Amino acid sequence: MKILDRYILTSFLKTFASVFVILFFIFILQGIWLFIAELAGKDLDFWLVTKFLTFYSPNIVPLVLPLSVLLASIMTFGDFAENYEFAAMKSSGISLNRAMRMLMVFIFALSIVAFFFANNVIPRAQYKFINLRKNIVQRKPAMAIVEGQFNAIGSFNIKVDKKSGANGEKLEGVTIHKRIPGASKATIIRSKTGLLRSSEKSNLLQLELFDGYYYEEINSKKPGENQKLPFAKSSFSKQVMNIDLTMFNSNDMDKEQVSHTNNMLNITELSYTIDSLQSNYKKERKSITDNITNRISITLKTKPATLTPISKELTDAETVEVIKDSVPEELLPILEENKDKKRALEIASNNLNSSDFVIKSGQHQIREKIKNINGHWHALYQKFVIGFACILMFFIGAPLGAIIRKGGLGLPIVFAILIFIIFHFINTFGKKLAQENGITPFLGAWGSSIVLIPLAVLLTHRATNDIGLINMDNILLPIQKVIQKLFKTQPKEKE
Repeated sequence: MKILDRYILTSFLKTFASVFVILFFIFILQGIWLFIAELAGKDLDFWLVTKFLTFYSPNIVPLVLPLSVLLASIMTFGDFAENYEFAAMKSSGISLNRAMRMLMVFIFALSIVAFFFANNVIPRAQYKFINLRKNIVQRKPAMAIVEGQFNAIGSFNIKVDKKSGANGEKLEGVTIHKRIPGASKATIIRSKTGLLRSSEKSNLLQLELFDGYYYEEINSKKPGENQKLPFAKSSFSKQVMNIDLTMFNSNDMDKEQVSHTNNMLNITELSYTIDSLQSNYKKERKSITDNITNRISITLKTKPATLTPISKELTDAETVEVIKDSVPEELLPILEENKDKKRALEIASNNLNSSDFVIKSGQHQIREKIKNINGHWHALYQKFVIGFACILMFFIGAPLGAIIRKGGLGLPIVFAILIFIIFHFINTFGKKLAQENGITPFLGAWGSSIVLIPLAVLLTHRATNDIGLINMDNILLPIQKVIQKLFKTQPKEKE
């Protein structure tokens, strides 16, 4: 490695490492803010919080890594141009392409590492992160109840004055409000002490109460007696309550786990899953189509030889398929009695409503399966997009830095944020459209790269040919000529 290559690579790596650490820390803080409700006030120890953030951190690398490459490239090459180091290189016969050679090798190696990271590390971390969030309450049951405030858990509102014990399982001053959905009466339980017990394999939180009272409202059938506020009161020395933590533990985790399942798989697993989903989709689609076709097929409960009267046909026990030509075009005029006409209309209306429900239900199932398949295809393409994004951002950032000739944290940050916002917006918007089957998953994943590739080619071309970002002469000269024509002074006439 030559001295110049070593110098350029060292300068880039220093800037890249600094930018990556700063951006990584910022996104980690954003993650803490995002999950603050799950972390704050729940007596989590330092190791559990560290584990939580460790499993979360790989998920932000696809955002931080391309942005770090873009910003580091702009800052490094902008600093070279600002300090006239590029001018010295060009005077020595070294072009921009030659100066970027060693960094190209590094960026290509980094993109390969990013691909393997996205294919192996991120799925494993995502799996661990989802399961840690799901099981965090079961491992520390006291986290379900925050000291000094009412905690809504299912149909219970629980408040404790003080918690103690190694895991906060010992409670003092327990107040419980239990309200049955759809009922107006309420039950209040108060006890001096309590004990929490739970198992990691169970969604039930067992609460043992000691030395307390049980109050229950009594609703009377006469409204006037309800104003007297009657209630039943009983005391107990020990009472055991089982509280279902399914809804509390999930915290919408079931929906989140379904929507993020594809992020927990590598390319091999995604390919196998996509084949299974597509095969299941074809079978389900055929089943729904056959079901709808069978429901709307024309069958009459009659014998072929006895087509009249129609009123008897509707109640005959034997069912055979009728030939199309034997069915009359208008059925109601054939019916003699009004009750037969009314019954025929009711049967037709019920059949239409039933068929409409089956069709809409089938459409919903098909859409969900398509959405799931597209999500897996998008996740597969994203494994490659992450690595390619690093290359793309380098070929945007390096020429842009050489053109604007500004280093530091001023103008480069503005350009980097604008470009990355465009990249991230198109990527997010494309993902949503791909899931809804608005565009193909390939276009949804690669759309941001396709949009920015022309920008990278343009900037690289202009930087290697010493052309500015915008040629202001091409804009100002026509305007200047127009102004000169409008305000051109006429020569004075001779007296």
